[in-house]
Amino acid sequence: MSHGPNLSKFDEGRLMQVLIAPIVSEKATMVAEKSNAVTFKVLQDATKYEIKAAVELMFKVEVKGVSVVNTKGKSKRFGKSMGRRDNVRKAYVMLMPGQELNLGGEAA
Repeated sequence: MSHGPNLSKFDEGRLMQVLIAPIVSEKATMVAEKSNAVTFKVLQDATKYEIKAAVELMFKVEVKGVSVVNTKGKSKRFGKSMGRRDNVRKAYVMLMPGQELNLGGEAA
């Protein structure tokens, strides 16, 4: 019934590394309130199916869908030398209605 590969296909060790960190910003908070979505920084080569499986495994929630954005790193000056920020891959994970993800760590 579900689309794409099933959860058991993925290596659990790999899934634990797919999600790097949650993104907590004004934009991420607005998206979370509007469409029940959580934003994560993910590995550059992570697929939507891997991200979905990782969120379901780690947080025990049902995922409705995943949108992915690749952001190119900016060139910045550090004194005389030029530097470059890393490229970032962001995942917007939409949760099923009624599902909630508590990233704060405090018990509800």
